[in-house]
Amino acid sequence: MNYLGEMISLGVACSWTMAALFSEIGSRHLGVFVMNVWRMSLALLFSMGLMWVFVGSPCPAYAGVETWLWLLASGVVGYFFGDWCLFNSYLTIGSRFGQLFMTLAPAFTAVFAFGLLGQTLSWRALLAMAVTMGGIAVAVTDKGGTRAGEPLPLKGVLFGLGAALGQGLGLVLSKVGLDHYIADVPADVLPTVHHYLPFGSNLIRCVAGLLCFYTFYIIMGSKKHSLSESMHDRRGLLAMLAAVFTGPFLGVGFSLMAVEYTAAGIASTLMATTPILILLPSRWLFGQPITLRAILGAVISVVGVSLFFLL
Repeated sequence: MNYLGEMISLGVACSWTMAALFSEIGSRHLGVFVMNVWRMSLALLFSMGLMWVFVGSPCPAYAGVETWLWLLASGVVGYFFGDWCLFNSYLTIGSRFGQLFMTLAPAFTAVFAFGLLGQTLSWRALLAMAVTMGGIAVAVTDKGGTRAGEPLPLKGVLFGLGAALGQGLGLVLSKVGLDHYIADVPADVLPTVHHYLPFGSNLIRCVAGLLCFYTFYIIMGSKKHSLSESMHDRRGLLAMLAAVFTGPFLGVGFSLMAVEYTAAGIASTLMATTPILILLPSRWLFGQPITLRAILGAVISVVGVSLFFLL
């Protein structure tokens, strides 16, 4: 099917929009480390269940040592470092502005894809990326759309930059790991399990993310939040469950599938439309007004996305 990777990427953007909103709510209730220990644990269980049902094994069968190493590295960079920065940006500047900095992820992805994968982008794709990212920036940098109207704190800006870097590099490392995974599967078996390999790859990434978050939770501890106390926070747990399902389970799994069918830079750019999609629900949930500039940014982004299909 033409543009399958692009369509999957747009679906991922919708999934990540919901994940961002639920993650902000959950992080404020449970704390970043507790939230992510639960999140990674459940994402791992969901991924194992999916693999068991469709492949017959809860573990990523046929994955070799090199596949594991690349995907574990992707999990450390993307799930641990990137998500640690992202969730802290939600707490300091909110999910709407946190997603602003995620528009830089395509640039990081393109740079790392050039270095690690040797991928190049045509001028048409670069133009589409520029228009899309420009529209997103216009929409989410509208100060009239914030309640406080104050400059963003430097701490939040640094968290946002770290989140974008983590996602960009993590996606490229995932692509490398997925390519190795596909090569590991016997040729006669590959047609039957091909579509589930991205979810097996995501399972390995979840292992790395869970080990890192739990280790740092044990080392650093938490005065405000603990795993045992979090079990009594019903709203926080419900938000966490929703974030798990829409984020590391569906969203990331399909993001790995997207980079299998299109260039990593293009997939990442389409996934970056999340800041546009988050405008309306942010208005409902957090009272952030939608201004004319925000609407203009959304229109520009839609035009940019359409260029991927029209040029």
